Amino acid sequence: MHARPATVDDAAAIARVYNEGIADRVATFETRFRSPEDVRAWFDGAHPIVIVEEGDAVSAFAATSAYRGRDCYAGIADASVYVARAARCCGAGRIALAALIESAQQAGYWKLVSRIFPENRASRALIRSLGFREVGIYEKPGKLDGIWRDVVIVERLINVNLTA
Repeated sequence: MHARPATVDDAAAIARVYNEGIADRVATFETRFRSPEDVRAWFDGAHPIVIVEEGDAVSAFAATSAYRGRDCYAGIADASVYVARAARCCGAGRIALAALIESAQQAGYWKLVSRIFPENRASRALIRSLGFREVGIYEKPGKLDGIWRDVVIVERLINVNLTA
């Protein structure tokens, strides 16, 4: 397995992996499956996206997106990681997230944030192993299948000089 920057040509494979995550109902509030066209819109030139390939197949992806619209938050990005069902618990998520952290730093981001369902132990262990810390819980920020769900808030500072 190896990571590389994603391109718009990877949109169909990214959509496939993301749609598995949507269907499994353990990693996102989203319920609408995404098309390759939806995913192509993620490629804005500012927010890194990486994929993990195993042979010719995409086994995982990690992506950044806008955190908040105000200028004071420009160095912060939301981060997400999704792993294809067949590749879970094999290290693909770790490879994807590590590559995303490096890509985000190179793009000038100083902090990554995310939210994880409390019972998603695998994701919580993964992010902890790569330097994220849990900073709190949003109580009932959204419904999934008609049920209010909590999320654990996580963050990771990226090695940059914040005094400049």
